[in-house]
Amino acid sequence: MDEPKLTGTLDQIRWIGWAQRKAGEDWVRARELSFEQAFAIGYLADHPGAKQRELAEITRTSAASVSSLLQGLERRGLVERRTEGGDERSKRVYATPAGVELTAGFATAMAAADEVILAPLDESERATLHALLTKITAKLPRPTRS
Repeated sequence: MDEPKLTGTLDQIRWIGWAQRKAGEDWVRARELSFEQAFAIGYLADHPGAKQRELAEITRTSAASVSSLLQGLERRGLVERRTEGGDERSKRVYATPAGVELTAGFATAMAAADEVILAPLDESERATLHALLTKITAKLPRPTRS
């Protein structure tokens, strides 16, 4: 298989994004998680007691998909759902200590991947790249949750 021809600037930026995403996916797969599962646990570690509806919004997916995702994580003892005030329709979700422990270190792993990606650049080049990308992204619409 031939290597892709990355002649355009945005082709190269997409390749960088792919390399970063692959590093993250490799890290979570080593823990027998999907990217979505790891994201959910990480979000719950930072937002204990989030509602399922909130998880659906932040992941831009359906309530049914989030419910299925959480069922798998519950079976593994990585999250738990608790009813609120006896109302079965109102459930809050928490990462368990085992879930938090399993996903601990993700940020460090991603920082290491970023270092590998940026390794060919010296500090001055990194600063220039950052300034140029900041200039470009300042004119782009911001991502939304919906």
